[in-house]
Amino acid sequence: MAVPKQKQSHSRSTKRRSQHKAGNPGTQGCPSCGEPRLPHRVCSNCGSYRGRTVVNTGN
Repeated sequence: MAVPKQKQSHSRSTKRRSQHKAGNPGTQGCPSCGEPRLPHRVCSNCGSYRGRTVVNTGN
């Protein structure tokens, strides 16, 4: 079996893990008002989801 000869240093492990970051979430435009929103979420600006008003935002 393959076994490492020496322990890998902390800095080397950290350098490798530096690329394991989360990406930015993709946003879409709300079909009602056009504001950017996350997919499958209620629009925070107009309160609509799937073509109907779900939350009363006072606008």
